[in-house]
Amino acid sequence: MSDAVNDNVLIIDFGSQVTQLIARRLREAGVYTEILPCTVDPARITAAVPRGIILSGGPNSVAMADTPRAPQAVFDLGVPVLGICYGQQTMCQQLGGRVEPGTSREFGRATLDIIDECLLFDGLWPVGGSRTVWMSHGDHVAALPPGFRVVATSAGAPYAAVADDERRLYGVQFHPEVVHTDEGAELLSRFALGVCGCSGRWSMTAYRSRAIAAIRAQVGDGKVICGLSGGVDSSVAAVLLHEAIGAQLTCVFVDHGLLRAGEAEEVVALFGGHYNIPLIHRDASDLFLGRLDGVSDPEAKRKIIGASFIEVFEEEANRIEGAGFLAQGTLYPDVIESISAAGGDAVTIKSHHNVGGLPDHMKLALVEPLRELFKDEVRELGRELGLPETLVGRHPFPGPGLAIRVPGEITAEKLDILRAADLVYLDEIRKAGLYDEIWQAFAVLLPVRTVGVMGDARSYEYVCALRAVTSSDGMTADSYPFSHDFLARTATRIVNEVKGVNRVVYDVTSKPPGTIEWE
Repeated sequence: MSDAVNDNVLIIDFGSQVTQLIARRLREAGVYTEILPCTVDPARITAAVPRGIILSGGPNSVAMADTPRAPQAVFDLGVPVLGICYGQQTMCQQLGGRVEPGTSREFGRATLDIIDECLLFDGLWPVGGSRTVWMSHGDHVAALPPGFRVVATSAGAPYAAVADDERRLYGVQFHPEVVHTDEGAELLSRFALGVCGCSGRWSMTAYRSRAIAAIRAQVGDGKVICGLSGGVDSSVAAVLLHEAIGAQLTCVFVDHGLLRAGEAEEVVALFGGHYNIPLIHRDASDLFLGRLDGVSDPEAKRKIIGASFIEVFEEEANRIEGAGFLAQGTLYPDVIESISAAGGDAVTIKSHHNVGGLPDHMKLALVEPLRELFKDEVRELGRELGLPETLVGRHPFPGPGLAIRVPGEITAEKLDILRAADLVYLDEIRKAGLYDEIWQAFAVLLPVRTVGVMGDARSYEYVCALRAVTSSDGMTADSYPFSHDFLARTATRIVNEVKGVNRVVYDVTSKPPGTIEWE
């Protein structure tokens, strides 16, 4: 590992929905960060040699005896520790304080009053000032451990921020990682750089060099197969691998016939042509559409697509003589999710579908060069590698492709109609200069038809729904506020240019934490 990675802060996760945001904020400050579950082997904490540790929030109550606690190694290492919400509470309880159910809960924005100075606040939050912070708690600290003092309060939390400067232990009841907290990112940066003494030198250039060296060390002179979908993750992984091992890499592109207009041709032209990466293009669209014939349940569609992908991918992989490695674009959120769910590392082929397991008989070792990165960091690495912005900045596309944007039964005719409508929609978004403001935009062909009059004739055609959302992390989403003129212009083009659609609607539903896709 490079010095920039050794210069790290660990996050111990107690199950908060926003734990990943802590890591993102620290990486934005140039500090390498790794998330470990609270059930982690203490030896792994020690082996990481962290400069500091952050204890995340979580849904449990410290006041209950059987809820998670921080491994004792966290406090035995003698490094700075910052507890956030549940993390603050368990730290105080474990070190001799007391936590009890709150008489007045706090959820949402609250005013934090800074009443004393401490190393965590130094140069950022002066005594006598106040900040708006985001609270989400029922319990609260009722008595401090020896050595701690109160440095900030709120209406519902008398110990909203506590400090022990001598041992460099700090706790905050609020969530600095969310955007609703004033200068929250700066507070986390202050902890990592000012309190822990991290250099802030972690960068994508450094990651690129280290990743290439790691790929070469793992693969040696072996051959690698990479499942290429044309999405951001697999594309960046493929180019990084090609830079590391050249002709030892072969990409397999399984075209399931559920891509957007022109995408298959783009993948072949870019990777097989421009980058000259050995590429196997398997057009299996007839196979997939045949197996999806008459299937309307979205989960059944996913399973069929996943199983069929594994089958086709394996057929092509078996034709590559001497291959010993399978490369995939596993990202850090995938790793975190798999560890939390199963207590181990990811073992699925992460490609179009994210539902198929790696068959035991394939006997391929996994190469996952992106497993330490978040989505926005993958895009940054793609730019570092020189990938075109049209690919790096592309909106997320679901694993099962257009299969879940055609609710109900899928036919080739419906897919053609949807592709044409989606093409017009995205064209209007780009012409309006809005593409980069939107996290994800797509059209959906609804399983209903309406009667309309077009010209002098009645029509009986499909309804097309349009969706566009903004999001910073993919966890929550708000509908994009298009103008009426934009929607009217786009709807008119779709109805005029796309045979099979006579009505267009816009979905303004916002999404709470969870999936953003339409299913």
